[in-house]
Amino acid sequence: MSGGHGVRDGISKALRAALGHHLRETGTALQKLGAGELYTKHRPKMIFGGKMPFKTNDTFIAPNAQVIGDVTNWDRSSVWYNAVARADSGYPIEIGYCSSIGDGSVLCTLPPGHMLQTGFEPECFVGHYVIVGSGCVLKSCRIDDMTVIGDKCTIMEGSIIENNVILESGTIIPAYSRIPSGQVWGGNPARYIRELSASEKDAEKCKDDCKSIHGVAYEHMVELLPYGHSYLHLEELSEKNQKEQEETLEKMEARKAEVQQ
Repeated sequence: MSGGHGVRDGISKALRAALGHHLRETGTALQKLGAGELYTKHRPKMIFGGKMPFKTNDTFIAPNAQVIGDVTNWDRSSVWYNAVARADSGYPIEIGYCSSIGDGSVLCTLPPGHMLQTGFEPECFVGHYVIVGSGCVLKSCRIDDMTVIGDKCTIMEGSIIENNVILESGTIIPAYSRIPSGQVWGGNPARYIRELSASEKDAEKCKDDCKSIHGVAYEHMVELLPYGHSYLHLEELSEKNQKEQEETLEKMEARKAEVQQ
């Protein structure tokens, strides 16, 4: 009996999920058939100065995030809710493979015509397998691979954070600073705290943490799929799973009837 209740609960949840998806997509389809145009006050991606943001198929940009101008989002990268990557001053921003920009963080560059004191272009670069926490500000700086930036950190122009670095939450990195590889820094202004432990230096662990964030981002991306063939394919899979559950329930009921006879 408990098994039957479990299957029924599973079918009920699947039906509710399928019904919700169908209702949303039916409304969108009817609007399209009625030649009604859809307007939104917010655009997650925006062309600026003739430059269009680049993203791959498995890049997640939250619907209320904003990616503007010459921004490159590499595979499995994610820009979370209320985050902004604003390349509107003629200098590029790059977000590397499997890197994430946390809720409410801002990536920007120096104003047009300004150069770094080092003579380099003031681009903003985030390497591969980098985790940027919530509420951070990154301005014309370089973050190398496998680095963790805690919540509410500020990294000013010309600064370089080498690979395998951890910045504690609330850290302020002054302009033109350099944080050496394999260290933990924190404070305002930032100061050296200690060397990374063996587990913190483990590249596979760092990659796994980033892949875990991408896994959550993928779930968000699936739920936010627009009207189209990709979503229809997901519906087919949902219907197939529902059918299998119904067949299982029927078999259980048939067995139960045989036993009672």
